Amino acid sequence: MRVLVTGAAGFIGFHLSRRLLAEGAEVVGLDNLNDYYSVDLKKARLAQLHGPGFRFVQADLADKDALRALFAEAGFTHVVNLAAQAGVRYSLTNPEAYVETNLVGFAHLLECCRHFPVEHLVYASSSSVYGLNTAMPFSVHHNVDHPVSLYAATKKAGELMAHTYSHLYRIPSTGLRFFTVYGPWGRPDMALFLFTKAILNGEPITVFNHGKMRRDFTYIDDIIEGVWRVTQRIPEPNPQWSGDHPDPSSSPAPYRIYNIGNNNTVELEYFIQVLEETLGKKAVRNYMDIQPGDVPATYADVDDLMRDTGFRPSTPIEVGIQRFVEWYRSYHNV
Repeated sequence: MRVLVTGAAGFIGFHLSRRLLAEGAEVVGLDNLNDYYSVDLKKARLAQLHGPGFRFVQADLADKDALRALFAEAGFTHVVNLAAQAGVRYSLTNPEAYVETNLVGFAHLLECCRHFPVEHLVYASSSSVYGLNTAMPFSVHHNVDHPVSLYAATKKAGELMAHTYSHLYRIPSTGLRFFTVYGPWGRPDMALFLFTKAILNGEPITVFNHGKMRRDFTYIDDIIEGVWRVTQRIPEPNPQWSGDHPDPSSSPAPYRIYNIGNNNTVELEYFIQVLEETLGKKAVRNYMDIQPGDVPATYADVDDLMRDTGFRPSTPIEVGIQRFVEWYRSYHNV
């Protein structure tokens, strides 16, 4: 395998690159190292990725010429697109960043996969695409046409763009809807990182929806195991697919969508209690209403993932939070 991992300096991209290298793949990691959050953290992740099988390229998906030149030179067998402008709340104030990376950048990547064919394109979608859906658990067979943030809309658009290229050019593509990923080397803008930092510093934490938010928290190692297994499983057309009753998760094209979540929804208040016990310190809570663009609950149906890959995420938050806190204390010397 010769794999392009976009967003390789990011949380999931870093962990996936490390796994791919351990499996013997050659990895080209691409990242623009933007300053949405700490560039030092991104560079520290990259410093862990070394050896003859890894090469880092600093470039932006929006740079069509640079991307095309890389594809022409590298001869990729697989592409895993994890580069994205992330964050629901940031999309309310910086919508252009989402259009440039998640739409324009992804279109450039699809064009490269068209002109320099690959065996499999895997790309990150998000649980946020479920939007106003309330039927739980969220299933890949549900219609998802009512997003509530621009971030979610761009992720849904990415799935549609990938399907179009799978249909027109027979590019095998698989979209992965990640559910609230957390763990060591995580993003500083995510709740676990923010809460840990604030509690250790004796500062209040902001708790949205008065702690009644529910999330399907998914540990990073489970995410990576799921991505690895899916990457090996090149999608084929679904012979049972019918235009009379279209299934959103598959197609007569080589196209699939999977949820990767812990298949367990946890209330935010309990999540905070586990963190308090792990840190040995109480949090000062600042309760607030739910924010625009947020959904009150997420919960992943992973039956299709289990059926097709034999894997079901299962790391309990008590274990995952402990591992994160150990990393955080070590990394920040706390």
